[in-house]
Amino acid sequence: MTSASPRPTAGPNRRTVVAAAGAAGLAVALTACGGSDGDSSSSSQDSGSSQDSGSTPEDGGNAAAGAALATVADIPEGGGKVFEAEKVVVTQPSAGQFKAFSATCTHQGCAVKSIENGIINCPCHNSNFSITDGSVQSGPATKPLPEVQINVSGDSITLA
Repeated sequence: MTSASPRPTAGPNRRTVVAAAGAAGLAVALTACGGSDGDSSSSSQDSGSSQDSGSTPEDGGNAAAGAALATVADIPEGGGKVFEAEKVVVTQPSAGQFKAFSATCTHQGCAVKSIENGIINCPCHNSNFSITDGSVQSGPATKPLPEVQINVSGDSITLA
């Protein structure tokens, strides 16, 4: 009474499952680090050369001209504030001097998140930019943040 055990013939074996899981994880990791964000830095090249144009779709600007951003009291001297919805960062390098830049990092298109010690910080890859002129203080970014035109009238700061 010898009977052979039936051997399963359908379904993936363990090696197939492990290899598929590894490939899927690699695809997710590569997508998170790259993707279309790499194209943002090339479009920032073009917008950075024409700084008089103000906020544009290429530099991440969603803000409409004339949109109120803040009061002068909202922007600390020697610091600044990031306006996520408008994709703009407004700084006050010295008393009464206000500057605005795209809040989209020129490295891979991440949003800058904070301003500390006169530096605009991008948390994705630790690029840092000057609050005075948007220039790169440390990379991997190689291009400055494009300037965005603003109007300061009385206590109000609006997009130009």
